[in-house]
Amino acid sequence: MSTDSSKKNNQITAANEGVIAFRKELHQHPELSGQEKSTSKRILGFVKKSQPDATVKNIGGHGLAFVFDSGKPGPCVLFRTDADALPIQEVNTFDHKSEKEGVSHKCGHDGHMAIMSLLSRKIAGQRPQKGKAVLLFQPAEETGEGAEKVILDEKFKQIKPDMAFALHNLPGYDHHTIVMRKGAFASASKGMIVKLKGVTSHAGEPENGKNPARAMAEIVQKFLDLPQDSSFKDFTLVTLIHTRLGERAFGTSAGYAEVMATLRSYRNDDMEILTRKAEEIASKAAAKDEIETEISYTEEFPATVNNEECNGLVAGAAKNLDLKLVEKEQPFRWSEDFGQFTNRFKGALFGLGSGKNQPQLHNPDYDFPDEIIDTGANMFFDIYTRLLTDDQES
Repeated sequence: MSTDSSKKNNQITAANEGVIAFRKELHQHPELSGQEKSTSKRILGFVKKSQPDATVKNIGGHGLAFVFDSGKPGPCVLFRTDADALPIQEVNTFDHKSEKEGVSHKCGHDGHMAIMSLLSRKIAGQRPQKGKAVLLFQPAEETGEGAEKVILDEKFKQIKPDMAFALHNLPGYDHHTIVMRKGAFASASKGMIVKLKGVTSHAGEPENGKNPARAMAEIVQKFLDLPQDSSFKDFTLVTLIHTRLGERAFGTSAGYAEVMATLRSYRNDDMEILTRKAEEIASKAAAKDEIETEISYTEEFPATVNNEECNGLVAGAAKNLDLKLVEKEQPFRWSEDFGQFTNRFKGALFGLGSGKNQPQLHNPDYDFPDEIIDTGANMFFDIYTRLLTDDQES
């Protein structure tokens, strides 16, 4: 890194004042997916001080997009963060603990929002010289609904990006480590719900009804065996989440059952095959006993597949900032709805190490480490300057 670039980064770091306090405020007031109304108001109050050229409110729900526009030709570069919390009871006792019973920021989205808020301050100090930057605070990432709702929102047409970038903090990696991967970074997944509708009868005369027990048992066994099918090109997984058969009534032969499973794959094309085969298993098993099936899906996440050019910009930023860079061999098994963006636009999702001894994501004692806020913002800002300013120093 050049001496001039180092001086610039030191000056930018000074903009961190108040961001940590804002992160803790967000942590104290978490909101579940689709309910981020107060969170949106807090973000608006903080980021408007950076004087964006336009603000798009209520996009995809309670989403916010802040536009910094040079007014000159150039790329539209979107930086996205997530804003929702989880239905997890916090066990921490620090001063900024969640004030909402049963809800807390256990995935670090409060820290992600703080990173994006700090990025707005950095951009305010060095506005784009070409094109425009969009800072998107997206709702409902945890349920897999938010990204698609944002993209399908009519208001999104005015900020349709040429490139999109996002990060996620990663416990288990040293602080400030940048984790990236060519191709798929995070897995595709979806929740599958199979409803089996038979007919109840007296337990002493089960032949007078249609009990879905055999169908349910076959579906469970074949779902578990499905990933061994030779049709798949890469890793697939079926995880049984919940089963239900009838009611607790010993005089009644069950007439209804449910099987819930999470389907997971590294590749989007494998997910299509996995879904089709799972549906075939359910339908064939039910047909043997003339059981009606109803299949639905929830929390659908496509695989997040990184673009080579965008990956190069991430790697360049890490190098420019003298950060440790780790190339992951396999995609993460968890899912991120940023895949909705990478399916449609050039994009990259990268990881930011949040400490080897940090509690894992979604644990009740997790808390985002404030020391990596500046690192995340500097990563985005380096990409921003390379694409939207004339500063090409390295």
